[in-house]
Amino acid sequence: MKKTLLSSLLTVLLGMMGVETFAHDIEVANSDGVTLYYVWTNDNTELSVSYCGDDYDSYSDEYTGNVVIPESVTYNGTNYPVTSIGEMAFCECRNLTSVTIPNSVTSIGFGAFFACSSLTDITIPNSVESIGSRAFQSCTSLTSVTIPNSVMSSIGSQTFANCTGLKSVTIGNSVTSIEQDAFEGCSDLTSVTIGNSVTSIEPNAFKGCSDLTSVTIGNSVTSIGEAAFAHCTSLTSVTFGSSLTSIGNWAFSGCSSLVSITIPNSVTSIGNYAFQNCTGLTNITFGNSVESIGGWAFDACKGLTSITIPHPVTSIARYAFRDCTGLTSVTFDDSPTTMDEGLFSGCTNLKSVELGNSVKNIGDAAFAKCSALTSIIIPNSVEIIDNWAFSGCSGLTSVTIPNSVKNIGKNAFQDCTELTSVTFGSSVESIGETAFIDCNKIRTIITQAENPFGINNFTFPEVVFNEAVVYVPAGAADKYSDADGWKDFTKELKTTTSGLIKGDVNGDNEVNAVDLTELIEILLDK
Repeated sequence: MKKTLLSSLLTVLLGMMGVETFAHDIEVANSDGVTLYYVWTNDNTELSVSYCGDDYDSYSDEYTGNVVIPESVTYNGTNYPVTSIGEMAFCECRNLTSVTIPNSVTSIGFGAFFACSSLTDITIPNSVESIGSRAFQSCTSLTSVTIPNSVMSSIGSQTFANCTGLKSVTIGNSVTSIEQDAFEGCSDLTSVTIGNSVTSIEPNAFKGCSDLTSVTIGNSVTSIGEAAFAHCTSLTSVTFGSSLTSIGNWAFSGCSSLVSITIPNSVTSIGNYAFQNCTGLTNITFGNSVESIGGWAFDACKGLTSITIPHPVTSIARYAFRDCTGLTSVTFDDSPTTMDEGLFSGCTNLKSVELGNSVKNIGDAAFAKCSALTSIIIPNSVEIIDNWAFSGCSGLTSVTIPNSVKNIGKNAFQDCTELTSVTFGSSVESIGETAFIDCNKIRTIITQAENPFGINNFTFPEVVFNEAVVYVPAGAADKYSDADGWKDFTKELKTTTSGLIKGDVNGDNEVNAVDLTELIEILLDK
């Protein structure tokens, strides 16, 4: 009777991995009367436990109950040591409940106990040096595993994947790598002890371990791979070791119970989506070596209330803090040169932002829908305010564009419905279409540019063209009066001299000059 479940998949995998399967060479009953099947190894001087038949799926459940593997087998009067458990030896033996592995065994092969769903107990002796990929995959009744110090190099890919009953794992001090998918889907796993020899945790290693509550990552680990702990929804704390340099994409995404994270000083990069949807996260402390924060890294971390970005950070990619709806303040010790696309978009409670003097570009939708933002100081380093950069910032009442800004993108301030005054610096060269569309309350526009920059009758709402007072530099009134867009303002243009207003806000040309800052304050009071 052929085995059926997953057999075809395993056949494909064996072929892809170059794993050969063989007919058993001999069969010998152990001391309990249980027949075990073996193949010769090492020039017929040693034996490896195998399966019955010509292929691993020749028979169903050839091993059942409790199996004791002997240290040696006597065959035709000669004693042969049993040194390994071969590929797929116990594969899909669903009625196998326990296996005793002798100290003579040094290796456990690929898929050796794959889908042994009744296996509850396995002791891996200190003689074992290697465990193959998928060796215990889908052993759903297995509850605990200790990887001895003798196991060298790595825990192979998917070795314990989908062992849904596994609750605890202890990893010895000789393992250097936990490979891809090694413990993926071990949904009952509550604790993991990772030895200090481990240097890397590969992609998906503990993905979907939904009962895992805490992880301590040893001081030798230098990298955490993609989605290594993704969707560990019960994880409340992570302690990082002192050698960690990178946190991979999706590494902790969906860890909704995480409350606080301290990134050690050794870390230089945080990958894309690394902590996305960590909705319970309330505090992040960045180490002083972080240089880059990936796209969507903290997207939808709704519990965050404030963050401080340290000086070494030179790159924050798009949407890194998107939809952090609890965020109220952001402070940059310094800033990267670009506030990338959608960086803080949807942070509806963000009230204050302090940007450093390194920012040159405020990217597309960087602060879009930050509806609680009432003020932002745009530093003199900024040259470009991109499309939709502040769209939907309905709490903004005034905006001052510094002299460094040359270009303002389309819809940059769309739907800033409470905006009453706008001041343009002296270097503005272009404004995109509908840059201030739906900003119906603007009543004061001040420009310090000597030459009119291009606007059209869609740059501002019609009511602004009809109601706003426009102030232009002294000597530039004629230029603005004849310029496209500017000539469409209904009210008479007023002029300034060297940053001073000539005449008061009521049009009385006989009063003393008023400082530009004072004028804005007066206008806002009105």
